[in-house]
Amino acid sequence: MGFFEAVRVALIQKFATFKGRARRSEYWYFQLFATIVWFFGFLIAQMTGHSAVAFPVAYILILVLILPNLAVTVRRLHDTDRSGWLYLVAFVPVVGNIVVLVWVCSRGTEGVNRYGSDPLSSV
Repeated sequence: MGFFEAVRVALIQKFATFKGRARRSEYWYFQLFATIVWFFGFLIAQMTGHSAVAFPVAYILILVLILPNLAVTVRRLHDTDRSGWLYLVAFVPVVGNIVVLVWVCSRGTEGVNRYGSDPLSSV
């Protein structure tokens, strides 16, 4: 899955879909896209000097991307045969984000798991 396909899937096809599985490429390409959008949103907000307008626009970008970001992370955890609720581990100070990072970097389970078929088998 390429960059543009991953963004299309996460933003359009599966915007708020918490069922199923997501490949590592879908997850990481979407994270890259979200980071670029957030970066440029805040950069533009800083450069305009009109914080009364610019910062709300930057925050709207964040709000628009939170739901698909959460959904793709839950689907990524599903691919490793973990419950999406385990994403709450990220709120544990210091170690929580490290644990979730290890999970999303892990290879997904081969074949069918309790969350659906292997997304790599459709390649």
